[in-house]
Amino acid sequence: MSTQNFVQNLKNHLTDLSQGVDVKESGIVHSVRDNIVEIIGLDSCMSSEMILIGDSEIPALALNLERDRIGAIVLGDGTQVSEGDTAVRTKEVLSIPIGDDVLGRVVNPLMHALDDGPALKKNPMRPIERLAPGVMARQGVDEPLQTGIKAIDALVPIGRGQRELIIGDRQTGKTTVALDAILNQKDQNMKCVYVAIGQKKSKVMRIVEELKKAGAMEYTTVVLAGASDNPALLYLAPYAGVSIAEYFMDKEEDVLIVYDDLSKHAAAYREISLLLRRPPGREAYPGDVFYAHSRLLERAARRNKEAGGGSITALPIVETQAGDVSGYIPTNVISITDGQIFLETGLFNKGIRPAINVGTSVSRVGGSAQIKSMKKVAGPLKLDLAQYREMESFAQFGSDLDASTRKTLARGKRMTQLLKQNQFSPVPVALQVASLYAANKGFLDDIDPDDVSRYEALLSEYLENNHEDLLSDVAKGWGDDEKDALKKAISDFHEIVKDEFTQSTA
Repeated sequence: MSTQNFVQNLKNHLTDLSQGVDVKESGIVHSVRDNIVEIIGLDSCMSSEMILIGDSEIPALALNLERDRIGAIVLGDGTQVSEGDTAVRTKEVLSIPIGDDVLGRVVNPLMHALDDGPALKKNPMRPIERLAPGVMARQGVDEPLQTGIKAIDALVPIGRGQRELIIGDRQTGKTTVALDAILNQKDQNMKCVYVAIGQKKSKVMRIVEELKKAGAMEYTTVVLAGASDNPALLYLAPYAGVSIAEYFMDKEEDVLIVYDDLSKHAAAYREISLLLRRPPGREAYPGDVFYAHSRLLERAARRNKEAGGGSITALPIVETQAGDVSGYIPTNVISITDGQIFLETGLFNKGIRPAINVGTSVSRVGGSAQIKSMKKVAGPLKLDLAQYREMESFAQFGSDLDASTRKTLARGKRMTQLLKQNQFSPVPVALQVASLYAANKGFLDDIDPDDVSRYEALLSEYLENNHEDLLSDVAKGWGDDEKDALKKAISDFHEIVKDEFTQSTA
């Protein structure tokens, strides 16, 4: 058969398929593979528009707009789509139903309940893509979001409306840091959204149980796109999560959202893009993966009163390989966010948890996101710890150390122990201030480093039982009265318990 006859036969075949069909509003599925469909027709279809395929009206999302066909990804069961099925435009972008009843629930990105609760109500639809607030609609970040983690609230503080990256190798406690932050929002007038991207469903359900046990699911929504789910759901999960957060922000509420994690989100987007035959770029990621993350994270903001108020604080998580923060996705997300909390494998294996590297971690908001008392007592801490880490490595090669160096090492060792914290045990900010103040004033200098955690626990218990009003005052201000009262309370406690603790030999 000649080429001319083949082309004419193909044209006739396509004409027969599309006969009686308006190609501007309808089309024909030309091919299906791995949940990706190519559709001929739909000449008026727009990017990110929803398409319904076949008699079952299986939803698909238009992503590629080519001259003679549409590339779309199926959001439902791709095995039910066949070549020759009719595809119809909806003239709507992908939207999901969101209402107050999402709190306390586990849902997928299309807002289908995944837990044992009742069916969700037919709430108003909200598009998953939305423009981020502009510069004039934003307000400066100066109100703290307390995570309850001493090392973060003191050294890399997070403010409401900030985007703070949590980055590190696998199994260094990244998820634990984010979950502790969620647990600490109880009674803080804060809604929370936890987005699990590509995680094992069994792991996420264990997390949900921990949140329920702590009473945190009352103000939390979990959006789950599991490791075995369609890549389209993994790609859509963070956008669905931030749409839920925006629903509450539009009600002038503050929201904390965790993306766990954006490395898997980027991998899902890469898979979709390669199946759509988009040109691969660095590390085979599509060229617009930076835009995919930037338009997501820019939606986190603190809006001013004229723009409606409310805030979204984002804690994206990114996984590194062997501590390499210069990878494509880590550098992309670092450049979008307002700082990063770097978790180090070496510290984690030493038992220093949370394993936060204070030298690499930074918050670009800084002291603006701290209460006055914390700002004052934590001021010298970061420098002291950085000096300790340097001297610690230096001291390994020599035993003849001067008195000043020995003092710095002893103080740093105790401060490191002080910043250790158990999983799922956030500490109120006033007690954090009291512990750090005790260390700054030298109360820990004669305590054995191994006993520092026990000393701190007893101090916290003593202050909660005997000086509740003082803790309230410390959380509100930091004048001479608060300093003197706190110093006296710690001195009284120290006199009571000092005989219980072995004098340091370090």
